[in-house]
Amino acid sequence: MKDKSIWSDSVTKNKYRTLKENISCDVLIIGGGITGFSTAYFLQNTDKKIVLVDGYKICHGTTAKSTGKLTYLQEDLLEKIKNIYDEDTSLKYLSSQKEAIRLAKKIILENDLKCNLESVNSYIFTDSISGKKKIKNTYQIIKDNSNAKLKDSLPIKISCKKSLETNDTFVFNPVKFVYGIADVIKDRIEIYENTRVMNIEKKGDYLIAHTKNGNISAKKIVLACHYPFFLIPYFFPFKTSIEKSFLVASEIKQAKDFSAINVDKDVLSIRYYKDKKKYIILASESASLVNNVNDLQKRDEAIWKMRSKLSPDIKYAWSNHDIMTSDHMPFVGKIKDNLFMATGYNTWGMTNGILAGKIISDLLLERDNPYAKLFDPLRNEKNVPKIIGFNLENGYSFIDTKINRKRNFYRDDVKIVKEDGIYYGIYIDENKKEHKVFNKCPHMKCSLSFNYQTKTWDCPCHGSSFDIDGNVIFGPSTHDIKIKKTN
Repeated sequence: MKDKSIWSDSVTKNKYRTLKENISCDVLIIGGGITGFSTAYFLQNTDKKIVLVDGYKICHGTTAKSTGKLTYLQEDLLEKIKNIYDEDTSLKYLSSQKEAIRLAKKIILENDLKCNLESVNSYIFTDSISGKKKIKNTYQIIKDNSNAKLKDSLPIKISCKKSLETNDTFVFNPVKFVYGIADVIKDRIEIYENTRVMNIEKKGDYLIAHTKNGNISAKKIVLACHYPFFLIPYFFPFKTSIEKSFLVASEIKQAKDFSAINVDKDVLSIRYYKDKKKYIILASESASLVNNVNDLQKRDEAIWKMRSKLSPDIKYAWSNHDIMTSDHMPFVGKIKDNLFMATGYNTWGMTNGILAGKIISDLLLERDNPYAKLFDPLRNEKNVPKIIGFNLENGYSFIDTKINRKRNFYRDDVKIVKEDGIYYGIYIDENKKEHKVFNKCPHMKCSLSFNYQTKTWDCPCHGSSFDIDGNVIFGPSTHDIKIKKTN
């Protein structure tokens, strides 16, 4: 079994250059996942100079760890949005997701992208009495706008009291999709990887993005980097929470043509993948990142669910982070001056990432977009209790990292030590070599926890991740936790 995403293992990834000089452009896109490349795709035929950078490797983050679904049956999100706002808002969100699916198909077919696009029926289902009500409520919202049907089962032997089926949805390989777009636009868009933006400052008519080896002067900047790396002007960490899920892929003999997700508290998400071999993929064990769980234990629980419910031949296991918003809709649009962002996809990043690329490109080109107002990051969020809950959770997590620095699942190969008032984390590898780093996230100063599954130091507050030598892999942190060597 491989501790990596099935998508990351499915392609030979292209290599892109690293920025080593000062450059300028009209639009800088920060983030090399589905949002960043969708934005670049929709801007490629303009007269603007577009630059796209990623702090690590292209398509190595959240996009590569998703389930790869293109569906508007997204748990009970439509009902939740209706309860917070109204039915018209819920229907507008439904329409946005259908538009995202249309855009995805158009991109794939027009460019002949080989990304395993497959038409499948989608289901939401439940094994509980309360879940049956959620299923029926979702049906009432979408019945006049889809071919949805209420059913009492799934096309697979798994416990189900009620389900809702629709037939105009898809699955695909998200990494092949992004790399396909990259090949299409590579002659018109400058692409850099291993080019981490440390901070942004305004100088005259330009925004200056500082990297280690060069600065990028841009008229406009798009933050398509999953988690924005600043505190102001948007105070993003105080308006969201992060959910972590565990995924496993098992090899099977016969794949089915459907995907499904339940609406119950313990999430089960299922889809099939057909390539040279056939797989079933299960996502489960979803919980707020502030719980600071033992990743190996949660991975093993996800593996047990796959083996006991679906298939025993496990080939891949990985985890993913998703940013959750208080009103269950993304933040996409302008936040200040010439600064734009797209994030907060509530686990549905494939549809929303593509749609965000279209919305932001329309805003940059001063075109109308029917969904720009719906996803406006500066909208008046009505679910105030949820925002308060996010802040209570985040505050608790910060305090917990200070009190419980050494987790009960640490073995003898992980140590937390205090020297001259500073805490360090030490990992001892299989060759008995010590890897010592600062045990504090540079982003908002949370103490870090060791992740045995990925061999990384992770922030339980906002999801930054660092390798055993202190190099930042994923943000929002833009700084390493290396200890500088002295002569």
